[in-house]
Amino acid sequence: FPINPISGNLSRRPDMASKNELQGKWTDAMLTLITGGARSGKSARAQFLAEGQPGELVYLATAQALDEEMSERIARHRADRGPRWCTVECPIDLPDAIAREMGEGRVLLIDCLTLWTSNLLLGEHDFSVASQRLIATLVTASCPVILVSNEVGMGIVPDNALARRFRDMAGRLNQEVAAIANHAELVVAGLCIPLKSNSSQLTSP
Repeated sequence: FPINPISGNLSRRPDMASKNELQGKWTDAMLTLITGGARSGKSARAQFLAEGQPGELVYLATAQALDEEMSERIARHRADRGPRWCTVECPIDLPDAIAREMGEGRVLLIDCLTLWTSNLLLGEHDFSVASQRLIATLVTASCPVILVSNEVGMGIVPDNALARRFRDMAGRLNQEVAAIANHAELVVAGLCIPLKSNSSQLTSP
């Protein structure tokens, strides 16, 4: 079963920040999906977009500190985000956390949907119900929401049923979120490929 590590958050590295600045930022998208492979730079891109907005920044974390290594990763990433950020841990109750935290003058960053999917699967929660609640919550968003997710179906077909189920769940959720997003990007090797831009506008800093 593919356990997904926390996405690399490199936005405070000068070279990654420079790349993101060159690729511009949106100015008015309410829902933004940033997807890509592991260590592609998707979390760095999402953080850059969020930090380019005024107001309070809220990081909705779906990772769980199940061992010492993961605890250290979480602590390191929290320190990397800086003082503007407020962190809310929501490994299972993501829809409730979004509904509770969204509000005028805030930007929410969800990192990531793939770990949330994994948590639901391993915890034997009803993924269909949970994903429907997530979509219903997102369409009522009253502030910008940026969602990070992994593209897990671009490699070989997994050799066991549980991994294939996980791949299918993650792929379906990505499609559902992309369908309602105003703006979507695929990040490959730190480079952003625009996928969708309904109402957003890219500008250079």
